[in-house]
Amino acid sequence: MFGIAAVEVLILVALVLLIVMVGLMLFRRRQSGIAATRAGSEIMAGAQRDAEQIRADAEHLRSDADTYQRDTRGRADRLLREAQQARSEADDEARTQRGQLRDTRLDLDRREQRLTERESRLDDESRTLHERAQRLDQLESEVASRSDELAIADAARILELERIGGLTQDQAKAELLAATEHDAKRQAVLITRDIENEARREAEERARNIVVGAIQRVASDQTSESVVTAVHLPGDDMKGRIIGREGRNIRSFEQVTGVNVLIDDTPESVLLSSFDPVRRETARITLVELITDGRIHPARIEEIHERSKSKIADRVTRAAEDALAEVGISDLHPELVPVVGALRYRTSYGQNVLKHLIESAHIAGLMAAELHLDVAFCKRAAFLHDIGKALTHEVEGSHALIGADLARKYGEHPDIVHAIEAHHNEVEPQTVEAVLTQAADAISGGRPGARRESLETYVKRLERLEEIALAHDGVEKVFAMQAGREVRVMVAPDVVDDIEAQVLARDIAKQVEEELSYPGQIRVSVIRESRAVETAR
Repeated sequence: MFGIAAVEVLILVALVLLIVMVGLMLFRRRQSGIAATRAGSEIMAGAQRDAEQIRADAEHLRSDADTYQRDTRGRADRLLREAQQARSEADDEARTQRGQLRDTRLDLDRREQRLTERESRLDDESRTLHERAQRLDQLESEVASRSDELAIADAARILELERIGGLTQDQAKAELLAATEHDAKRQAVLITRDIENEARREAEERARNIVVGAIQRVASDQTSESVVTAVHLPGDDMKGRIIGREGRNIRSFEQVTGVNVLIDDTPESVLLSSFDPVRRETARITLVELITDGRIHPARIEEIHERSKSKIADRVTRAAEDALAEVGISDLHPELVPVVGALRYRTSYGQNVLKHLIESAHIAGLMAAELHLDVAFCKRAAFLHDIGKALTHEVEGSHALIGADLARKYGEHPDIVHAIEAHHNEVEPQTVEAVLTQAADAISGGRPGARRESLETYVKRLERLEEIALAHDGVEKVFAMQAGREVRVMVAPDVVDDIEAQVLARDIAKQVEEELSYPGQIRVSVIRESRAVETAR
C-alpha cells in the first residue's frame, strides 16, 4: 500500500514538473516567435514521450509492488504455519514431560513406602538383637560362674594327679614339651634329609652331565713339569768351566741372573733354582747359550743375559697373545698381557698355570653354554682367575686377592673381579659366574694327571683326614680311600643313630673344607651297621 502511494506521488510530481516545463516553453515561444513555436512543439512532443515513459515506469513499479505484496503475504502465511506447528510440538513435549514427572512421582512414592517398611523391619530386628544381648549377658554370667566351679574342680584334680604321679604341673609340661620337641626335630631331620637327598640326586645328575660333557670336549695333555730346572751338559768338564777360577764364573752368573746354581755329583747336568720362574728360565737360556758358545766369563755372562731377557720378553708376549687368541679374548688391557704371558713359566703342583687357565676357560665356556649363560664372559672370568700367581713372589697375600686387585686396577668388569677373588672362597661367591669359575678351576686341577704332589704332602694329607674323622664321638674306624678322595667312617651303632650319622658326615666334610687344601673334592661316607649275634646250644 505504501509503495502504490509513493508511485502516485512520483507521477504527480512528474506531471507538475511537466506542466512547469511546458509553461516555460510556451513562455519562451512567445518570446522567440515562430522558431520558438517550432521548438515548443518539439519540446511538447518530447514531453509527451517522457510522460508516456514515466507512465509506463509507473505501471511497472505498480506491478512490482503487487508482486512484492503477494510474496510478503505468502511468507507471512508460512511463518504462521511454522509457528502453529512449533506450538503443537511444544504442547506434545510438555504432555510427555508431565507424564514422566507423574511416573517419577509414583516411583518416589513407592521407594518412600519401601524405606518406611525397611525402617519398621530394622526396628523389629533391633528389638530382637537387644533381647538376644540380654540373654547372652545372662548366659555369660552363668558360664563365668560355671568356669569358676570348673577351675576349682580342675585345681583339685591337678593336685590329685600331681600327688599320684609324683610330678608337678610344670615338670609334666617340661617333659611333654621335651618329648614333643625331640619328635618334631627328628621328623624335621627326616623330612630335610629326604628333600636334600632328592635335590642332591637331581643336582648331581645334571651337574655330572654338564661336567662330564665339558671334560670330554676338552683334550689337554698331562702335565709333568718341575719347579727346578735342569740343564744338560756336554760333559762333566763343563762344570769346572761354569764354576771358573776360584768360583768367579758361578758367582758372577748367580749375581747377574739372581738364580742359584746347584752343582752336585749328578753326571752331565746342573740345577737352577729360583722362586721366580721367569728369572729361572732366563738363567737357563743364558747358561745354554754360554755352554754352546764355550766362552764363559763375567763380561760374556752379562752380555748373554741381556740377550736372554729380550728373548724371554718376546716369548712371554707371544705366549700371552697365543693364549688370548685361543680363548677368544681381544680387548685385554696391554699392561696385563705380559703378566699373563709370565704364567707360562709358573707351575702349580706340577701343572703349567697358563695351560691351566686356557683349559679352565674352555671348560667354563662349555658349561656356560649348557646353562645358557654368557659364554664369553664366563670364559674371561675363568681365564683370569689365577692371574695373581704371576705376582705372588713379589706381592704378599693370596693369589686370588692379588689377581682381583690387579684386574680391578686395569678396568675389568666388577663381576670378573669378584669371580677372581672368590674362586678360593677368600670372598663368598655371589654370582653364577663366580661359582662356574670355581667349578672350572676344580675340574682342570682335579682331573687325572693334571697335578701331582710330593709323597710327604700326600701322606700328611691322608693322615690328617683320618685324624679329623677320628676326633668325633662315636667313630670307631676311619679309612682314607681312593688316594684321599674318599673317607669312610665306621661308627658305633649304639652310640650314633641314622640321624646323627647324617649330621656327623656334614660336620666332618665342613671341617675338612676349613682345614685342608686339596684338588678336586673329598667324599665323606659314614657307615653304621647293626649286628645281632646269638649262639645256639
